[in-house]
Amino acid sequence: MQLPLDREALGAQPNPLGLAGIEFIEYMTSRPQALGQLLEAMGFRPVARHRSREVLLYRQGTMNVVINAHAGVRPNSLQPTETPVIAAIALRVRDAAAAYRRALDRGAWAVPVQVEVMELHIPAVHGVGGSRIYFVDRTEAFSIWDVDFVPIPTVDPRPPALAGLHWFGIVQYIGTDRMDDWCEFYRELFGFDELPDEQRFGILPKGRILKSPCNSFYLQLIEPEPGILDVEGDESLQRMGLGTADVQAAVAALRVRGVAFVESKDLHTESRGALTVPQLGGVMFELVQDARS
Repeated sequence: MQLPLDREALGAQPNPLGLAGIEFIEYMTSRPQALGQLLEAMGFRPVARHRSREVLLYRQGTMNVVINAHAGVRPNSLQPTETPVIAAIALRVRDAAAAYRRALDRGAWAVPVQVEVMELHIPAVHGVGGSRIYFVDRTEAFSIWDVDFVPIPTVDPRPPALAGLHWFGIVQYIGTDRMDDWCEFYRELFGFDELPDEQRFGILPKGRILKSPCNSFYLQLIEPEPGILDVEGDESLQRMGLGTADVQAAVAALRVRGVAFVESKDLHTESRGALTVPQLGGVMFELVQDARS
């Protein structure tokens, strides 16, 4: 079948939604101060507060992390719990409205978003578990942080990254025999590509690695391994990966700040990666050797 001349062959595009990286990662918890202290130890700084919700923006370098302690009012919406969970990932795109429409056309499920006075409407689709995937316009002159958030006085709005830390990716736990389903989800909706099995990163190379169509971050999908990796139960976004050109230097700088790392016979800090000790019921950060800044 020949497509009309005014229609795009979306499936043939290497980057069908115009992805341009991660704008922010959102944690939800009823203990925002405890999670905030953990983020500060990792080099993040609180830089702005939401105008109408119990939401705080933390930043270092090019990375934005949102802590959300605001209870949702819509049915089936995630609610803050003591154990922090990654509730959303926001993808930076050239045109949020166009990316949202294309995602729906390709089979994504829309998430109703309740917008208060003086807030931007940020379109979202359903992700793994109860999480959301937002689409955010980002230009040089304007961002969502200029509208929805109020800067914290006397705080540097752009704190430098510790040891050059930057986004590397997200680890997602999936159910047994769900690997092909999730690979198809990210490939068909967003244009992700699967890396060959021999291409792995960090010290936890299990599962399957997907590369974003903008070549700026990765998704690692991990399914249960009976007796080895028990991730049965709810599927979820499990942890964020931070890239750095020098893992050992980053680990040394973070240890000075009180961050502890997993050091065992089978899993320990080395030049290709490191993993922080779980805190607050399971919050971990993974460091991965990556020369990109």
